[in-house]
Amino acid sequence: MKPTLVLLCFIFTALRCFSQVTNDEKVRYLVNEDGQAEVSVYNSPDILKKLSENTSVSTVKDGRIFIRLSRLTIEWFIKQKFDYKIVEKQHFNLPENAKSTNEALEWDTYPTYTQYLDILTKFSTDYPSLCELDTIGTSINGKLILALKISDNASDDEDEPEVFYSSTIHGDETAGFVLMLRLADYILSSYSTSDRIRNLADNLEIWINPLANPDGTYRNGNTIADPVRFNSNGYDLNRNFPDPMSPYNQNNVQQKETKEMVDFLKLHRFVLSANFHSGVEVVNYPWDAFERGEIKLRSSTHADNTWFYRISRAYVDTVYKYSDALYMKAFKNGVTEGANWYVIYGGRQDFVTWELQGREVTIELDYIDNYPLVTPTARLPLLWEYNYRSLIVYLENALYGIHGEITDANDGRSVAAMVFINGHDKDNSHVYSDTTSGRFVRFLDDGVYDVTFSAGGYADTTITDVEVFWHNKKLLPVTINRLRSNNSLSLYPNPAFISINALLPANMEGPVRIQIFNTSGMLVKEVNDNFIVGIPLNIPVKNLAGGTYIIVFTNIHGGTSVKTRFVVTGN
Repeated sequence: MKPTLVLLCFIFTALRCFSQVTNDEKVRYLVNEDGQAEVSVYNSPDILKKLSENTSVSTVKDGRIFIRLSRLTIEWFIKQKFDYKIVEKQHFNLPENAKSTNEALEWDTYPTYTQYLDILTKFSTDYPSLCELDTIGTSINGKLILALKISDNASDDEDEPEVFYSSTIHGDETAGFVLMLRLADYILSSYSTSDRIRNLADNLEIWINPLANPDGTYRNGNTIADPVRFNSNGYDLNRNFPDPMSPYNQNNVQQKETKEMVDFLKLHRFVLSANFHSGVEVVNYPWDAFERGEIKLRSSTHADNTWFYRISRAYVDTVYKYSDALYMKAFKNGVTEGANWYVIYGGRQDFVTWELQGREVTIELDYIDNYPLVTPTARLPLLWEYNYRSLIVYLENALYGIHGEITDANDGRSVAAMVFINGHDKDNSHVYSDTTSGRFVRFLDDGVYDVTFSAGGYADTTITDVEVFWHNKKLLPVTINRLRSNNSLSLYPNPAFISINALLPANMEGPVRIQIFNTSGMLVKEVNDNFIVGIPLNIPVKNLAGGTYIIVFTNIHGGTSVKTRFVVTGN
């Protein structure tokens, strides 16, 4: 019997068997055979919350919650006894893999894994002054997780804002994988002919990670044949990042790929980034989660909510000029705040924005009305035509806002400081200047702002009436004055979120009583500590509600006291 006929007979027999077994047995079989299965459950707030905390929700639409199950979550899901439907996997439009690297470079097929490595190496070889290849880490199965650095002097660590594009953290969401490769090719090949591209590469350090989950995409080896959402341990890597709420995630064991990506993100502190997915066509901005039950860890909207909406709107509106009438029309206008769609925990977008004070959005590039989400190769050129101008528009946001350098007023040395927008910043929305150069970037919507600069050993410095215009760059040189360490009280960072440091006058050395009062005069915190000249005291303030406080330090032996005010944000 011919092999094709044998396969058809097997599929027919399997389908007949499926009709005689339960949904639970079917879904176990699919997870075992395919590495994952998709099911849908009727949507309700309680069910959605429970599923978001314990499984990988892929989307919410048409009154149902769609979940991807792996071997990590399948048994928990079955035990909950949800009334669910299996989303049958379609076996048409299978991805076409390129026969050679040159064919892959035509961008209408998918590269094999080895071709992918060859393409990145070729970029760095063909454009040595513009492009460097770096390794973020390796997957559990040893596949490389790579990033291209593109800049006018790629081999140098220049004092320029760093931006980051990353795709396919879900291994079967492949549209962004090819688009990121093609974008790198486009920027490199256009540098010498396009003023717009040259402006980007000359003034930014652009990092592109086309494939964040190679084990999921190349699950079967060297070709894309049957990719899955998860890494090889069955974890959704976009539910695996550190987050104030992540302890509540049942599956919070941080994976190798996540740890190495976190290290990479912390090293570079990207001012602007985007994470590319498929499944819906929408731009999704923070927050993806802001509370769990009655525990509220941040405000429901980011301090820069309007700015986030405007940059997301600009991406989508540019798409609309070059796409068909139906593309990127999710949520009526192609833009959503994440938690308004559905809540996730441990997502990269919120980690970057919350913990690293970056600004990241999630861009969903392609919706295919069947499972899986692999974009058909015939659609790849179309998605490029729809999106490549928007990809450039988004990167250009890093050129705008307040750009400045903080220096010591006495000797001109660079100072690392917190940059806080008075009456505006909350929930870790402040930024920090670079520890080496003292440079900072702060994106803001149109407006007039008072900006406070706070650093240990320096008096807080506020510059008032800083005017910011949309899509304009505001240069703001800042000088700050050192405190006289023998007789001055220095409190930093101020405003504070987690803790505040206090450098006391020399005559306060010894045991001290620390009292914190609210503006009504009520004592809200009292502790004793020991002050050593030159070593700041660290006072936790995370449990205090947001607001202004008076802090009093009293030397227990001599009775000498000093006091000042500070602000707590976002608790």
